[in-house]
Amino acid sequence: MAKTNVNYFLHGGDYNPDHWLQYPDILKDDLKMMKDGKINTVTLGVFDWSSIEPSKGHYNFDWLDKIFEDINKIGGRVILATPSGAKPQWMSKEYPEINRVDGNGIRHTAGFRHNHCFSSPIYRREVKKIDTMLAERYGKNPALLMWHVSNEFSGECYCDLCANNWRKWVKNKYQTLENLNESWYMNFWGGAYSNWGEILPPNPLGESGVHEGMDLDWKRFVTDMTIDFYDAEAKTLREITPDIPITTNFMADGPDKDKFIPKVDLDYSKFAKHLDVVSWDSYPAWHNNYESLAETAMQVGYVHDQFYSLKHQPFLVMESTPSQVNWMPYAKSKKPGMHMLSSMQQIAHGSDSTLYFQMRQGRAGSEKYHGAVIGHDNSEDNRVFKEVAEYGKRLEKISEIQGAVKEPRVAIVYDWESNWTLNSAVGFGRPTKLGVQTLQKHYSIFWGQNIPVEIVRPDDDLSKYDLLIAPMLYLQTEDTMSSLQNYVRNGGTLVSSYLSGMVDSNDRVYLGGFPDKLQKLFGIKTKEMDTLHPNEHNTVKFGYTKYRTHDYDEVIEATTGNVLAAYQEDFFKQTPAVVENQFGKGKAYYIAARMGRDFLKDFYEPIIDQLHLTDDFVGNPEYEVSCQTRIKNGNKYHFLMNFSEATHTVELLKPAIDVETGEKVDSTIVLRKYEVRVLREA
Repeated sequence: MAKTNVNYFLHGGDYNPDHWLQYPDILKDDLKMMKDGKINTVTLGVFDWSSIEPSKGHYNFDWLDKIFEDINKIGGRVILATPSGAKPQWMSKEYPEINRVDGNGIRHTAGFRHNHCFSSPIYRREVKKIDTMLAERYGKNPALLMWHVSNEFSGECYCDLCANNWRKWVKNKYQTLENLNESWYMNFWGGAYSNWGEILPPNPLGESGVHEGMDLDWKRFVTDMTIDFYDAEAKTLREITPDIPITTNFMADGPDKDKFIPKVDLDYSKFAKHLDVVSWDSYPAWHNNYESLAETAMQVGYVHDQFYSLKHQPFLVMESTPSQVNWMPYAKSKKPGMHMLSSMQQIAHGSDSTLYFQMRQGRAGSEKYHGAVIGHDNSEDNRVFKEVAEYGKRLEKISEIQGAVKEPRVAIVYDWESNWTLNSAVGFGRPTKLGVQTLQKHYSIFWGQNIPVEIVRPDDDLSKYDLLIAPMLYLQTEDTMSSLQNYVRNGGTLVSSYLSGMVDSNDRVYLGGFPDKLQKLFGIKTKEMDTLHPNEHNTVKFGYTKYRTHDYDEVIEATTGNVLAAYQEDFFKQTPAVVENQFGKGKAYYIAARMGRDFLKDFYEPIIDQLHLTDDFVGNPEYEVSCQTRIKNGNKYHFLMNFSEATHTVELLKPAIDVETGEKVDSTIVLRKYEVRVLREA
């Protein structure tokens, strides 16, 4: 983990001792139970501004001093949060301008987190003041491990301050109204601007959803303003504590049955460049009733891999739960053994921590039934606490793996801006676009065969990968197209699909159809897109097998490309559905129709063989058994995880040693329900 002096996995989580100051026996119990539960790290200060500054200019650090002292005594470490995510009530009343204004022009009051204006000079002043006090007071405390700026950044503000910053941002980007009107296509519905003062944030009362280029820029602006607010806090902390790393916690969307994906409100790939360490809050819907456990695990693996890929280095799980998630539609508890399995999956995919929300369950409030290490019964004799303690012991046994990296040869291309534009496109099948979910289906083929994958941006170094998968890359700049061309020209293998390369960076369609660079790269011309109704299908013949299409059938023409599959029905019968094109030293594949995993598995099989991507450690891959690998000091560490209720026998192709016991492992290994084994190649 970047810039820290620990050589072990962090285990612990959010702790709110200020909620329990009138219960000294509880605070005493906490310290004992932390030691017994193998907790080595606590996150303090999240949403604690009112406990530190209960009224204007009156401060109380005594409770925070005491917990730092106590954590030092038990040899623990502290991740200290800045409290900017939830302003005090008095401040909201004293300075109304710091409260956010929503899209309908209504200024909010206090009462919820992240209800502040990012543009407000007053709020930034107050944040800097409290951050300075925290950094000066605790910056040299031996327990301080890391700064956690705010919490789960999200939302937007439409106040006059933000509207003014929006106009400045737009003017800086476009310079002239002519450029702006052309870039946003403002003549549509008579919306052209005649002076800069007419420009307002897109909102439900005016411009919203009509000029898609404007909406795209607004999302960019919100990302930039959020990062600017974060940077202002980080600057204060770095000036006083230059050796303490800084993070903030990213989020994922769920538990909708159609998705468990990184949250899309902010461009995390841009935000991550400003962090020392990426961290995120992991709350999958384990044991749901709409998919298999392995399917849930695959989606979670995808998100872990995406957050690893943001900086191509180990990340932190800043929040998770040892039991239930109270805000889900159904607060399902983890079954016995599931906490161990799901937490080990975090480590297997590149996390250097398992941290929880929260250490002790709250007495009241909307999260009082959210899972915690210490329950309302205040007992070590319940299943959740015992499983947390058991997991903590295992983390200590495998501590040598901390900091290990991954070396994938396969990458999936994901661009937040492209996904924004695809989601906002008023066309195609609005409920069926499912861009990220489609990427996860491609990912599942490799996850099921234990082939590691990264999720990268178009401007990443693509030369590191033998196979690049870029379906539904809807927005592509000229630079992106050139980058893809260079990747294939130099020997790479590229896979793309329908709904790719359709708009530019301003969400304007490319005139003339499929851009020339992409036509040459894939050896095709695109003709038209047929959007299918639910239960409407075509058939594609690939090799000797026929596959059913759904949602999208794109009509294309092969030019230099070799037709590998053709449609079997409708007016485009016998036209190409899958095309392979030699381009320079490499190959580019274009899949024109959406098909199921049966097709993807058969399509990727020869590519995996040709590129020698097959896992060389496990000989009989099964979808329910995941093998993930991390590498450190020349050692390969393999996490074998059984995401099923059944027992599985795994064939090992190489001798190995059990990291926890030191025992040599035979050529086969039996994994019981939910079991995890951590092996090092001998």
